Amino acid sequence: MRFLLLLSMLLSFGCGQHTSDPAPSNSTTMPTPPAPMSAAVSFLSLGDSYTIGQSVSEADRWSVQLAQLGQAEGLAKPDIIARTGWTTAELQAAIKAANVQQTYGLVSLLIGVNNQFRGQPLTTYRTEFRELLQTAIRFAGNRPGRVLVLSIPDWGQTPYARGYDQARIGTEIDQFNAVAQQECQEAKVAYVNITDLTRAAANDPTQFAPDGLHYSGKQMQQWADRALPVVRTLLR
Repeated sequence: MRFLLLLSMLLSFGCGQHTSDPAPSNSTTMPTPPAPMSAAVSFLSLGDSYTIGQSVSEADRWSVQLAQLGQAEGLAKPDIIARTGWTTAELQAAIKAANVQQTYGLVSLLIGVNNQFRGQPLTTYRTEFRELLQTAIRFAGNRPGRVLVLSIPDWGQTPYARGYDQARIGTEIDQFNAVAQQECQEAKVAYVNITDLTRAAANDPTQFAPDGLHYSGKQMQQWADRALPVVRTLLR
């Protein structure tokens, strides 16, 4: 079953030669069987505005770009469960309401910026993020090695945040990411840091969407590029 919130969607015969021989041969040359076709790796991407690609086209979403880069590994275009503004609790509630029964070859998770933005405590984030990790693992057929988590971008370095306490935002984002990384380690789930990429984008307007808060396809391509070698290892 394909599920999408706010738009989404993908996915010699060799013949042995026989030569006449005056004496009978004890060996038989068999045709070489054709190489098996690699099955598409279904992909589910979970998150918030960064996953749904707020203010950019579908093709610019980071997980869609990752699928494009991962075509050689058979990675299919992702199903996406994400919405701008979602916290960990809201994402989990939406997943439960959707009652998705399908399992996937790869599951990604990027969530937590709205927990930080709303001033929710780290203890709440830890509990809810841990639950989401287990949900992602179930979606991956109970295989932690098929789940990928991306760190939370630092929105404090966006043009939108210039009227905010940017240093405080950065410190809190680091704290939320430390929790996520620790939970991933305990669950044996791959964790990819992209926060430094978002901080490096601070003075480049081309890295941001027109709203000045979210990211352009150019920035999200960097996320996909960084995730790709990890995904290749997971799918090996």
